Amino acid sequence: MTDARGSAGPYGDPPARHAPGAPCWVSLMVHGLDATEEFYGALFGWEFQPGPQQLGPYVRALLDGREVAGLGRLPPDRHLPIAWTPYFASQNADLTAETVRSRGGTIGVGPLDAADAGRLAICSDPAGAVFGIWQSAAHLGTAVSGVPGTPAWNELLTFESASVAKFYRTVFGYEEEPVVSADLDYVALLLGGEPVAGIHGVGHALPRDRGPHWVTYFQVADVDDAVDHLVHLGGQVLRPVHDTDHGRVARVADPEGARFALLQRPD
Repeated sequence: MTDARGSAGPYGDPPARHAPGAPCWVSLMVHGLDATEEFYGALFGWEFQPGPQQLGPYVRALLDGREVAGLGRLPPDRHLPIAWTPYFASQNADLTAETVRSRGGTIGVGPLDAADAGRLAICSDPAGAVFGIWQSAAHLGTAVSGVPGTPAWNELLTFESASVAKFYRTVFGYEEEPVVSADLDYVALLLGGEPVAGIHGVGHALPRDRGPHWVTYFQVADVDDAVDHLVHLGGQVLRPVHDTDHGRVARVADPEGARFALLQRPD
């Protein structure tokens, strides 16, 4: 998340159907689903209900009865990273997947139907970062935002921003707003003039064991308390709490190593 904008997400109260290109869902595939439910349930107050099983056991996380995220068990034959994956809305998942291929990305899963919920594909951009495409039917995506326990922002950490931003612009129709700075390589992705995601080029500062990847920020009421709770639950701190123009942020990982961020917005 860049400090160059006064506000960058959350997306506000979601519409009935997310606009094409808008981040609409986040999902995590892990080895130990039960333990992961326990971890995030304790951290964010989530409850869980069964979701589509096309890729194996899968549950939807609920906050006060409203859907916020998904958790699934990683199929043994799928070589996907244990990572939070953002999904971007599409009116036609097959057509979007073809655009991904034609622009140098790859399709790892799908496109396929997730029962009556919608149609999905799991892709990677030309630098290797994994993301999803979601064509909604019965399931529209994240149903609540702007409160603790909900996704607040998605940011891509990659080698450099320019070529990757061009890929996402071509696939999803974003406008770009580069940050003009000698020491910061950052591009905000906009829809209708509003920022919906960011691309941060960090060069060789990328973790060697991870490569380019999307990071989901989850909103919390008190980031210091949330970090203490996370550590108690078996998570780890990757970057301690620090202040930004958007609030207080910490980079963390869950017990299986999935990286994400905690965000406490300014009062």
